[in-house]
Amino acid sequence: MSSVNGKQSLWAEASAARAGGVLRSSTLVLAAAALVACAQPAVVTTGAQGESHGVASFYRNQTRTASGERASPGELTAAHRTLPFGTRVRVTDVDTGRSVTVRVNDRGPFVPGRIVDISHSAAETLGITERGLARVKLDVVQ
Repeated sequence: MSSVNGKQSLWAEASAARAGGVLRSSTLVLAAAALVACAQPAVVTTGAQGESHGVASFYRNQTRTASGERASPGELTAAHRTLPFGTRVRVTDVDTGRSVTVRVNDRGPFVPGRIVDISHSAAETLGITERGLARVKLDVVQ
């Protein structure tokens, strides 16, 4: 606090209070924005153990996975945010009924609204390489 002629400056106190309030407000706004940006829509579960519904996409041009494996687009693999590495998951396109079993070896997807990223080979098996996205059902099979 500053003093003028032995008295505290009301202007300095008011300025400090405004600055503190603006800083706290800015921090809260930034924190809220970060939470919104990171939020993923909840996966709709059907109640069956290990089954969920959502949107799948596929990826290519990746060199390493989160598990440390070298990525191979010819393998039937997938990225999932929470399932343990090595988990086998049946991915079924709900519009066509086509399915493929993949092994989780990566983390993702990091795009809101998506529940799984599958390898290019798995996407070819499902027939979604042209569309890029598909509404799918996931079933943990192991």
